[in-house]
Amino acid sequence: MNFSELFKQTNQLCKFSPNGKYMANCVGYRLILRDVKTLQILQLYTCLDNIQSIEWSSDSLYVMCAMFKRALIQVWSLEKPDWTCKIDEGSAGLVGARWSPDGRHILSAADFQLRITIWSLVSKSVSYIKYPKHATEGLDFSRDGKYMALAERRNCKDFVSIFACDTWQLLKHFEVETKDLANVLWSPDGRVLCVWDAIIHYKLYLYSVDGRCLSSYSAYDYALGIKTVCWSPSSQFLAIGSYDQKCRVLNHITWKVVAEHQHPHSLDSDTVVVYKEVEVKPPLLQGEILPSGGFSIQSKYQIEKVPIQVPTVKVDPEKHNPRLGVGHVSFSNDNKYMATKNDNMPNALWIWDVPNLCLAVLLLQANPIRAIQWDPLQPRLAVCTNNNKLYMWSPAGCVSVIIPSENVFQATSLRWHPDGNSLVILSKDHMCLCFLSDPRS
Repeated sequence: MNFSELFKQTNQLCKFSPNGKYMANCVGYRLILRDVKTLQILQLYTCLDNIQSIEWSSDSLYVMCAMFKRALIQVWSLEKPDWTCKIDEGSAGLVGARWSPDGRHILSAADFQLRITIWSLVSKSVSYIKYPKHATEGLDFSRDGKYMALAERRNCKDFVSIFACDTWQLLKHFEVETKDLANVLWSPDGRVLCVWDAIIHYKLYLYSVDGRCLSSYSAYDYALGIKTVCWSPSSQFLAIGSYDQKCRVLNHITWKVVAEHQHPHSLDSDTVVVYKEVEVKPPLLQGEILPSGGFSIQSKYQIEKVPIQVPTVKVDPEKHNPRLGVGHVSFSNDNKYMATKNDNMPNALWIWDVPNLCLAVLLLQANPIRAIQWDPLQPRLAVCTNNNKLYMWSPAGCVSVIIPSENVFQATSLRWHPDGNSLVILSKDHMCLCFLSDPRS
C-alpha cells in the first residue's frame, strides 16, 4: 500500500473520470485535471467564481463546474483546452446541475423548484420541464441511460414523469400514491422505479416503466419512517433503512420482507466476528525525546468475545433531523455483503451476509465513522473516521493503516478508483491517493 504526497483541494471536490485515466479536483476557482498514474497536471482551468460542484461526462471528455452563488455553469474539454461553454441561469438561480447519460446535455435546476432546464452542447438548444418536486432529489436516470424519472408536484399531488433520454420526449406521466414524495430510484436493471414518502409517512411504492404500481410497502405508521433506500447490484433486493433502527430487505419477486436486520445495543451471537479497534501509543525508548508534533497513535484490530455492548449516543428529540436510525445502507459489488450504519451508534459498522440473511461482522471503531465505501470490483470496504488512518475490511480480515504526512491530515471522505486498485482520501483542505497495487504496473 503506497500513498502519494498531499495535494490541496476545497469543498471535498475530487472525482475520478469514468474511464479511470484522469482525476479532477478544485482549489477555490481553479479546476485541476491530473493523470491518475503519474499525478502530473494535464490541464488547469480558471472559473469565474469558487467552484461548488464538479462532475465528469460519461465519456470522460468534459468536466462540468457549477457555481451556485453566481447561477453559473462552466464546461471544460479535456481534448480541446480552448473550447469553452458557459451557462448562465440568471435571475432564475441555480441549485443543482448534472450531466445526462449521453454526456452531451446538462440538466440545471432553478431556484424555488421553478423548472429543470436541459441544455444541449451539440445543438445549443434549450428545453424546459416545469413543476419539479425537488431541486436535487427526485430525479434519476436508469443505469442503461435510456430513461429519466422526474418527480413533479401539481395541484397538491405527486406525479412522476418518464422521459426518453435520447429525444427528451415524455413517455409516461402518472400520479403516485405518496403524500409527500421524497425521492425516486431506478433498479439497476431499469425495470422498476422505487418511490418513497417523506420521513413522517412510512410508505414505499414500486412502479413499472409504464406507470403500473407493482407493489407497496409500509412497516409501521405514526412514527418517523424511511431514512435511506438502496438497491442491490443484481436488483434482487431492496434495502430500506428506517428511523426505528432496523434495515428491512425486500425481495424482487413478491416484494415481501425477507430479512429485518436489527441493530441491538448488545450482541451475543457466536456466529458474528467482532473486530474492535484498539489504539496504542508507542512506548518511548530510553533517552528518546517526545516528538514536537506528539505521538502518531497507532491502532490495531482485536477480535472481541461476545456478549459485547455496542456504544450508543443519546438522541436529542428536540433537534432537527435527529441522529437516529439506519442512515447508510450499501451492497458489495458481488451482492454477497451489505453494510449498514445506525446513526445513533456512530462507531459501529454492521456487515451482513446477504445470501444467508444474517449478521457476519461487526466493526467497532475508536472514533465515529465518517465515510464508508465498497470497492467497485470486489468485496472490500474502506472506512475513515476523521483521523490519520485508513481502515479496510474484506472477508480475509481487517487492517488499519496510518496515512503518512508531515501536516495534520484527518480523513473525512474517500472515493474508489473505478478499477479498485487505488482510492483518493480527502481531509478538510487536502487529499492524497492510496495505491493498493503498483500504479506503474
